[in-house]
Amino acid sequence: MSTLHRIEARPLQDRYARGWHCLGLAAQYRDGKAHRLEVFGTRLVAFQGDDGQLHILDGYCPHMGADLSHGCVEGNGLRCPFHEWRWGADGVCDDIPYAKRIPPRAKIKSWPVIEQNHLLFVWNDPEGNPPIAEQAIPRIDACYDGEWAAWALEELRIETNCRELVDNVADMAHFDAIHSAKVKEFSNHFEGHVATQVMRGSSARLSGDSELRSVASYYGPAYQITEMTGAMNGQTIHSILLNCHVPIDLHSFTLRYGVLVKKLPGLTEEQNQAMAQAYVQQAREAFYEDVVIWHSKVRIDNPLLCDGDGPVYQLRKWYEQFYTDVADLPDGLRERKSFTVCGSQAEPA
Repeated sequence: MSTLHRIEARPLQDRYARGWHCLGLAAQYRDGKAHRLEVFGTRLVAFQGDDGQLHILDGYCPHMGADLSHGCVEGNGLRCPFHEWRWGADGVCDDIPYAKRIPPRAKIKSWPVIEQNHLLFVWNDPEGNPPIAEQAIPRIDACYDGEWAAWALEELRIETNCRELVDNVADMAHFDAIHSAKVKEFSNHFEGHVATQVMRGSSARLSGDSELRSVASYYGPAYQITEMTGAMNGQTIHSILLNCHVPIDLHSFTLRYGVLVKKLPGLTEEQNQAMAQAYVQQAREAFYEDVVIWHSKVRIDNPLLCDGDGPVYQLRKWYEQFYTDVADLPDGLRERKSFTVCGSQAEPA
């Protein structure tokens, strides 16, 4: 019998995770224009209506297939650029200039949206169910506190399945191998829809000669917030990092990442914002280090692990809940499960 460990990879499900997905700063959609979104294997369109609310609709007109993101915002709806059918924020066609009667089936999907922490989110559920209350995006008080600089955000297109990014939650060993971050304590905690990574160590990039501490939590399948204490130029830096992704299709996703930095006394607004932007640039460099690996590696469902690896299988079991029909979810998801990889039993603050 062969003792070789053969790599296995099942075909990808033609399905996208149930949960809230972050589309970046809400303000960027408040310009009176229609915005094209390439997400979930299809095209959507986002716009602000006269009611001041942001709305998201299916991106193609079912009349003759025109791209609604080339249309114009009118009231709380969009005019199709091809034949000028108007689609309301609820997805119902409410005007056809040349028709006496609107077809009763003239309705497209209106996607649930929320704004939180100055960010726009869209809800996806392959079963078509409404948002789940317990998966609400938590408020970050620092977003509304003048002692913190505003979000500095950037985005990247990554050519791989988004599970590769989520694996980082449990992958302690790659922090040293890829990012030269020395880890002293590392643990994971899975409870309901939240997956948390607690880490203590050091990083020349983010903490200099000082200690680096972070608590990173995924809230649902695609939105991670990290509270981190590091250092820059000898000064302690308190920051909140955003790491979120939206699948474009099964083999690519848009990664959005950003930072809130607590302002340092004695610095101007411009200097504090520049510091935040410097942190974003460091995050960009770190992500590019991962991207090189992602773009050349193979997908593997049965990784061969050693005793120094994190709970990769347990993390993936947690992550599978977002691709499973609600009626088929296993018991025990709400039970807290903790795993210490190295150091003492680190718990979230």
